[in-house]
Amino acid sequence: MCTSLTTCEWKKVFYEKMEVAKPADSWELIIDPNLKPNELAPGWKQYLEQHASGRFHCSWCWHTWQSAHVVILFHMHLDQAQRMGSVRMRVFKQLCYECGTARLDESSMLEENIEGLVDNLITSLREQCYGEDGGHYRIHVASRPDSGPHRAEFCEACQEGIAHWKPSEELLEEEAITDTLSEASRPRAPAGSGYNFLSLRWCLFWASLCLLVGYLQFSFRSSAFL
Repeated sequence: MCTSLTTCEWKKVFYEKMEVAKPADSWELIIDPNLKPNELAPGWKQYLEQHASGRFHCSWCWHTWQSAHVVILFHMHLDQAQRMGSVRMRVFKQLCYECGTARLDESSMLEENIEGLVDNLITSLREQCYGEDGGHYRIHVASRPDSGPHRAEFCEACQEGIAHWKPSEELLEEEAITDTLSEASRPRAPAGSGYNFLSLRWCLFWASLCLLVGYLQFSFRSSAFL
C-alpha cells in the first residue's frame, strides 16, 4: 500500500519501466526509511542519487522550500535463479530552517523528475545486477537554476555522513547539450492544429449553425402563410 502520492508515483514509474527493461524478471520496490549507506547484506548492491530535485513542506509552520540536493539511497538485489529482484529505497529528509523544529520533512517530486531518477536507477541495475552496459546517467542539476548553497546542518543525509558529489563543469555542459538535443528531437504538433476559428471542427460547427438558423427561418415563414 502506498503511504503518499509521491510513493505511489515512484512505484508506478518503476514497475512500468522495469516491465519494459526486464520483462522476464519480477522486481519490487520497497520504501525503507531505516536504510543505511554502505551497510549491505551479502549479494546486495548500492546506488546513491545525490542531486535530485524536490520540494519540501514543513508540517509545523507550513514553510515550503525547493532543494536541488535531495539524496536518495537504493539497495538492490537480484536472485537470478528465481528471476526475482528487490530494490529498497530511502529518500533523505530535510529540516525546516525557518521555524527550527526538529521535525524531518519529506520531499515531493514531479513525475517527470521521478522518471529521470528511475532511469538512472535502472542504468545502475543493468550494470551491477546484470553485468550489462547500463548506458548514460543523467545529471539532474544541469537544466535548472541553482537553488542556493546547500545547508548541511539541515540535511539528514549530511548528518549521516553522506558527502555531496559536485559534478564538473564539463559534465554539466555535456548534460545540457544532451537535454537540448532530446528536446529538439521530440515530435511537435503541426502548425495550425490548435483550436481556432478556421479549423475544420469550427467550420463544421458554424455550417451546422447556419443550417439550423435557415431551417428555423423557413419553418417560421411557412407557418405564417398557413
